[in-house]
Formats: sequence, structure tokens, C-alpha cells
Amino acid sequence: MGKLVHVAAVLVLAGCTLPESSGRADFQTYCAVCHGPGGQGDGPIAGSLDVPLPDLTKIAARNGGEFPRVQVMSVIDGYTRRDQHGSTMPEMGPLIEEGELVLVDTGDGVMTPTPARLVALAAYLET
Repeated sequence: MGKLVHVAAVLVLAGCTLPESSGRADFQTYCAVCHGPGGQGDGPIAGSLDVPLPDLTKIAARNGGEFPRVQVMSVIDGYTRRDQHGSTMPEMGPLIEEGELVLVDTGDGVMTPTPARLVALAAYLET
């Protein structure tokens, strides 16, 4: 919960006024068709994909109880998948780069401008 509070504090400090539900709304609009409405990898088209989809509700459990926020944001925006030919997940960068940027500590103590929708989506997944 501490990291979620940190993200919320960053959003407030950056002057961003995203609605609380923006991460949830983007997930339901762009992710649920594959990952399912509850994020368990059971969306309507999941069975037609070549790879099984991960249960997103267990991200922290798969990472020793810590939610890897920066890694999750990188997967969502497509940065870590750009060199993986045949990746099933579409690159979400163009979608989430629309709108405001907020400052986020990506783990190195440096506040990095990050798309607000990406931060909100990662925060939603963390919950």
C-alpha cells in the first residue's frame, strides 16, 4: 500500500487530477478482452491466443510479495517487448502516452516524466 500512496502523492504533486477510476477504466477498455475483467487471464479471446496469459492478480506474489511497478509499466507500454518478435500483447505506448505526464521515481531516486494513464493503470493492477 505504501507504493500506491507514493504514486498518489506523485500524482497530486504533479498537479494531475486523474479520476480514481481511470486505471480501472483503461484496464476494462483495453486489457480485459484478453486478461479478463478480473485480470486472471480468462478474457473472451484468451483461449484463441498462442500463449497462456498470466494471472495479473498474482503479480506481487510472483515477485516475493513486492509489486514491481516499474517493470509492470514497462511491459504495458511495450518498451520491454519491442525486440520480442511475435509478442501477443499489443504495444500500448501510443495509447497511454496521450495526455498528461506525471513525475514518478522509477527506483533510482530520479523523478521521471511518465504518462499519467500508465501510472494509473499500474496503480490499478497493484490493487
